[in-house]
Amino acid sequence: MHLDVAVAKVSKYAVAESGDTIEMIERPGGGVSFVVVDGQRSGKSAKAISNIVARKAVSLLAEGVRDGAAARAAHDYLYTHRSGKVSATLNIVSIDLASRTLVLSRNSHCPIVMIRDGQLELLDQPSDPVGVHRGTKPVIMEFALEPGITVVIYTDGLSAAGERKGQPLDVPQAVRHLMGYQLTARQLSRALLDRALALDDQRPADDISLLVLTISRFEQPNDARWLNMSMPL
Repeated sequence: MHLDVAVAKVSKYAVAESGDTIEMIERPGGGVSFVVVDGQRSGKSAKAISNIVARKAVSLLAEGVRDGAAARAAHDYLYTHRSGKVSATLNIVSIDLASRTLVLSRNSHCPIVMIRDGQLELLDQPSDPVGVHRGTKPVIMEFALEPGITVVIYTDGLSAAGERKGQPLDVPQAVRHLMGYQLTARQLSRALLDRALALDDQRPADDISLLVLTISRFEQPNDARWLNMSMPL
C-alpha cells in the first residue's frame, strides 16, 4: 500500500497571515500524524491560538502519547492559558503503523469526508471545539489501513466559500463529484480549493485549509519518502 497526503491553504483576503495551522510529525512507533487547527477569528490573533494548540498536540504525539489524550491535553492547555475565552477546532489524522490503523480525532463542527470501497461517508458526530468548555473530548474513529481510502479534512473557510452569494460550497457533494475522476491527493486538494476560490471571486472570506489523504495499492521498490511544498514568497 502507498500513502499520499496533500495540504492546501490560503488566508482570508487582505489578511497577511492565516489563522490556521497544519503540522506534521513522525510517530515514534512508526507512521505519521497531521494536526489541523483553526484558531478563533482570523489574522495574527487566530494564528497565536492555533499555534498554541498545534504545538501542544504535536509535542505530545512526538512523545508517543495517543491521539485522543493529545487532543484532550491540547484542549486543557488552551482552556487554562486563555481562561476558556477562546476556541479552536482541532483535527488529528494519523497513520499508525504499530496498529496498522488510520486514526481520526475530531474537535470540529466541520465533518470529515471519507471514501471507502467507493462509497462516501460523512463522519459528522456531534463535536465541540477545544478551549471553551471544561472536559471537552474529541470524537475518535479508527479504521484498518486498506487501499481505496480517501479522507478530506477541512476548516470552515472551505464550506463557507460562496456564502456571500448565497451559494456556499457543498463539500461532500463536491468530493462525490470529483470521485469519478480518480484524482490524486494533490489534484483533489487543488480542485476543492479552486472551487472555493472561484465561489469567493478569488477573495476568500475566511482562512481556508484542507488536507487530503489517500491510500492506494501502489507498491514501490524501496522505502523512499518524498515531501513537496509550494508557496509564494
